[in-house]
Amino acid sequence: MSDREGTAVPLLAARDLVKAHGRTRALCGASVELHAGEILAVTGTSGSGKSTLLHCLAGIVRPDAGSVTYGGERFDQLPEKRLSELRRTEFGVVFQFGQLIPELTALDNVALPLLLAGTRRQDAQATAGEWLERFGVRGQEDLRPGELSGGQAQRVALARALITGPKVVFADEPTGALDSLASEQVMTALVHTARESGTAVLLITHDAQVAAYADREVRLSDGIVAPLEVTA
Repeated sequence: MSDREGTAVPLLAARDLVKAHGRTRALCGASVELHAGEILAVTGTSGSGKSTLLHCLAGIVRPDAGSVTYGGERFDQLPEKRLSELRRTEFGVVFQFGQLIPELTALDNVALPLLLAGTRRQDAQATAGEWLERFGVRGQEDLRPGELSGGQAQRVALARALITGPKVVFADEPTGALDSLASEQVMTALVHTARESGTAVLLITHDAQVAAYADREVRLSDGIVAPLEVTA
């Protein structure tokens, strides 16, 4: 990968983020950049602040100090209504355990973001079926999350995160609960789709094999981002 520093304005950037949970500081001046179309892995040990960093960058929580910009706009100071809109339309989020809605079928879980955006149910389900096929889980449309394998459920979660055509996908330990084969299937599907659509991915992981799928890797230690390491 070519050196992007100084050659392009980042799509998403954090500067000197500080965030505390009670008396515990999760972030202590963390700074990181994500460029359009880039896959960035954030690694670090458990408790190093990786998930907190993701939550700040995705607008799920607000930092106590520092700044987050998205598309050149000061993101962390936007009103909650605007943040919610961005999370629905331009961001996709995948968590370790998928967080699918257990009462809904795989098809309706994937269609949900489109339905919330006002798409007709028939059209939303048709598009959801196409995304399930893209992620190799066609034929599982009527199954509920409890009836899916871990790998299938996570690919359904990826389809749900990507169905709106987001500019950024935040993936928080997306393979942490999977075996090696399912992990490879999930990461292959995520990377292929991100490359195809030009979607940027912020990947939180403690697994070096998962981080190897990224263009770049940064390491978070004691709430601070270490110097960049080129991995691809």
